[in-house]
Amino acid sequence: MNQAGLAARVRVRLALPCIVFMLMSSLDRANISFAATSMNADLGFTPVQYGFGAGVLFVGFLAGQFPSLYLMQRIGMRGWIACCALLWGISAGALGLIESHTHFYLLRVLIGFAEGGLAPGIVLYLSQFATERERATTFTMPALAIPASVIIGAPLSGWLLSMEHGLPIASWRFMFIAEAIPTLLLGIAALFYFPNTPAEAKFLSAEERRWLAENAARRADAPRHNDWSVLRTPIVPLAGLLWFCLLCGSYGVIFWLPQVIHSLGYGPMAIGIIGILPWIGVAFGMYFNAQHSDRTGERYWHVAAPALLAAVALLGAWQIGPGIAAMVMLLVAGLGLGSAQGGFWAIPTQLLAPATFSVAVVGINILGSAGGFVMPQLMGLARERSGGFAAPTLLVVAVLLAAALLVAAIRGLYRREIAALSRRS
Repeated sequence: MNQAGLAARVRVRLALPCIVFMLMSSLDRANISFAATSMNADLGFTPVQYGFGAGVLFVGFLAGQFPSLYLMQRIGMRGWIACCALLWGISAGALGLIESHTHFYLLRVLIGFAEGGLAPGIVLYLSQFATERERATTFTMPALAIPASVIIGAPLSGWLLSMEHGLPIASWRFMFIAEAIPTLLLGIAALFYFPNTPAEAKFLSAEERRWLAENAARRADAPRHNDWSVLRTPIVPLAGLLWFCLLCGSYGVIFWLPQVIHSLGYGPMAIGIIGILPWIGVAFGMYFNAQHSDRTGERYWHVAAPALLAAVALLGAWQIGPGIAAMVMLLVAGLGLGSAQGGFWAIPTQLLAPATFSVAVVGINILGSAGGFVMPQLMGLARERSGGFAAPTLLVVAVLLAAALLVAAIRGLYRREIAALSRRS
């Protein structure tokens, strides 16, 4: 049987559509950064209030993770992802109708709740179709949606904000509504597209379905008992803190970079175009670093070294100031951020037993996703207190340096566990 051909078909038939859903979720989550240039003035948001609105989404995001896992286990991939997409699509579109800060905060929490289980759910779903060898690449492909959402969404949001739409509403309201419509259509389409398990995958031969049932990283017929004891083991909090630091780096850039560019005097379209530079680097770094990690089998340096690179590049961009050189440094910083995230999930998942897989993945994602709640608010506070963007930049650099140290701690833990197993044997 051609395993490479099987992996390629799984990526095209399942991983790529998952990217589209993740892309829309990221776009509907982060497009407020483009709306903020005019929405904040219309609704009277201060930097701290905007930072709270950006981060409060992750209250719902964290609360929705375990309920989402249970829903997926009960009704399967098709119904689960349709429910998620319809709820966050309706909530994201309703942002175009808000009239108060309270409306904004409540809708952001609802979007977060609907999207909360999406990333770990897709990791669990694709693990039924991926072997150990393709672990990093397969798990990274849906994560490519985050940079793709900015690469596509930044100029799209800039265009929607600058176009003459002819409707009696502000451009930022029109943008929210227009960008929510594709999510609603995708949610309906999901009901007819995704196989719940390899046994239902008609695009695979009978031999391939049997082979996946025996060799997948997570077997579809494995018992659905969730072993909660894994939450007391060191790997979950350490990996969760590492993911927290890596996501803090991304969310710091997502929610504040457009305002940094705006402060330099650029208009909506220029903000959209310049804003994609780090995310081009993120996309390339995610995919190619994950492939290299799978090819070599090395996991730890593939996360630590890129995190250090991103920290140095962001520091360099801040020191250089506006200009071509700073844009190049932003591209390099994105390359480092994406590379670190692309290699991340291969580290904790290789240390997990089948019975602990689901709970551990969601637990790690909950801890990591807390960065989306904490980081925008800390950056808003830092900016309000300092009056500029130097303090927020140094905050992002600090969490990326912490990420590299956490990789070393996890590597040491893994080596101790292997040594203990060798002594017992």
